[in-house]
Amino acid sequence: MRGLEPVLAELRLRVNGVEHQLTVDTRTSLLDLLREHLDLTGSKKGCDHGQCGACTILIDGRRANACLALAVAHAGAEITTVEGLAGAGENGDDLHPLQRAFIEHDAFQCGYCTPGQLCSAVGMLTEFERGWPSAVTPVNAQVELTEAEIRERMSGNLCRCGAYANIVPAIAQAGE
Repeated sequence: MRGLEPVLAELRLRVNGVEHQLTVDTRTSLLDLLREHLDLTGSKKGCDHGQCGACTILIDGRRANACLALAVAHAGAEITTVEGLAGAGENGDDLHPLQRAFIEHDAFQCGYCTPGQLCSAVGMLTEFERGWPSAVTPVNAQVELTEAEIRERMSGNLCRCGAYANIVPAIAQAGE
């Protein structure tokens, strides 16, 4: 009976600036590839259904739920995880402006959702800079980074601790 054996595929991806050649089961999600094959555990497995945003990463600069993305569908992609947000700097440990803003605003409690919040916010700010409207952007209006815009654009990322009161101002500061 066919179907019991996994189907393997070779793929090449660039993760946080490093090229990887891997052989994976074609059913492997990007989240499982990152965590189990590359030991990049920053992206969290929350709901595993694309509803909480804890696994948010950037695929070719656009935010995506890694739990819903099949690794083989993204062969050749540039993947950025929370581990790749920090700059190269002199010591290799310069924080991304959003990471600094989250620290300054104490925009996390338990920290479980923070990697996904950070990656989503990076993608969201890129969308904003490109002038992409959201569901709350008035028709024919110039997009402004208001609290309502930030809340709407980040609505796919949940925080069970309720740190939103500090997450929104942190994102606003980084978006200035």
